[in-house]
Amino acid sequence: MSHTVTCATDTASEARARWTARAAYDQTVAAFLALTRRTTPPEAAVTAEPTNRATDREFDCALALSPLEEAGACAAELGAGWLIGNAVNGGLLMALAGRALSDELSRAGGHPDPFAVSAYYLSAASPGPATLRTDVLRSGRTVSTGQVSLSQPGPDGDDVERVRVLATYGDLDSVAHEVRTIAVPPDLPPPDRCVRAAEAPPSFLRHAALLDRLDLRLDPATSGWAAGQPSGRGQIRGWLRLADGREPDPLMLLLACDALPPVAFDLGLSGWTPTLELTVHVRARPAPGWLRIGLTTRNLAGGFLEEDAEVWDSSGRLVAQSRQLARVSPPSPAS
Repeated sequence: MSHTVTCATDTASEARARWTARAAYDQTVAAFLALTRRTTPPEAAVTAEPTNRATDREFDCALALSPLEEAGACAAELGAGWLIGNAVNGGLLMALAGRALSDELSRAGGHPDPFAVSAYYLSAASPGPATLRTDVLRSGRTVSTGQVSLSQPGPDGDDVERVRVLATYGDLDSVAHEVRTIAVPPDLPPPDRCVRAAEAPPSFLRHAALLDRLDLRLDPATSGWAAGQPSGRGQIRGWLRLADGREPDPLMLLLACDALPPVAFDLGLSGWTPTLELTVHVRARPAPGWLRIGLTTRNLAGGFLEEDAEVWDSSGRLVAQSRQLARVSPPSPAS
């Protein structure tokens, strides 16, 4: 059933007030800290050094790679500015792996753009050096396929794999521009009538450096979970752009699919919710401007749920779709 929202300014104001409502404070902070669901087990706590606010081209700096002597290998630095809770955001890790594959598959077959990317998250990624090792599996005329492994030094000095990615690449500028779809963008209030994630309590923002890199505006109609009032429908919607004004591109879409709060929050599940696997389909090169994102889930069973995302650009085109499987923590017993 479709859900149409009519949002007035006072509705957004009421939603903003929820962030600092004393009765909801503890649950709001706990829920947002559970954004570490992508990679962080409870024992993998990381204490981040203070970070500066977003600077120009920060996303590009986060994807910077340095070639190594080993064939197909490159080095990267995972910055504390992309932490959410105790781990580097899983969408940023996918985008970084996507950059490594883009460089490799461009050289191998002239295919610079991700078409389908699947990531398996194996352990929590923390700020610091990382090594990416790419492997071209097939180079064809229309598409090429490759894989990449991202690892970091473990406590004993041995490499610990954080994420393994398998992807098919092509050239988005060469695909047919005909579109036949019954999909429609999510119905959202304008960005200035939505809830800025940056309006969360300062004590929370100290644990969410990622939000300094994003301009995220949440639909008040799907933000009741932040005040302990989840709708139970399994829906979260919002607007997204990078805080420094960098325009979206195919690699930024990989980040966008993992940038909103987990849809489990709207089911009243605010605990640790690690993603096991995330697949993103990039359907078109995005137009400049805001991205409109809708998250839904239809099935929670056996302690696992799927989260589906659609990303629409400013021209109203569906530019990315994703699905991830996540493990959910059961709600705490009532006291």
